[in-house]
Amino acid sequence: MNEAVAVASEMWSELKRYVNTVDRDEAAETVVAILIDNDCDVDDIKDTFKGDADIKRALTAYLDNDRSYEDEDDEEVEEEEDHHADDWEN
Repeated sequence: MNEAVAVASEMWSELKRYVNTVDRDEAAETVVAILIDNDCDVDDIKDTFKGDADIKRALTAYLDNDRSYEDEDDEEVEEEEDHHADDWEN
């Protein structure tokens, strides 16, 4: 287990009660984003926060969003390749 993830989990456990319920999703998304941005492993996050529904939802949303972003990038690359193929046909 990554030590940074363990510390983040402990901090989240202590501090989330001070976050209004309506704001917890956004706060959890921020925790997940910070961990990912600092190269923490997704599996470490899943294992460490496995009992926390807020972090679980936030991680799922982050991964779904990231997957959608990658799909858009793939589509753009395919379109660019098709565009460049037309240049070679002349």
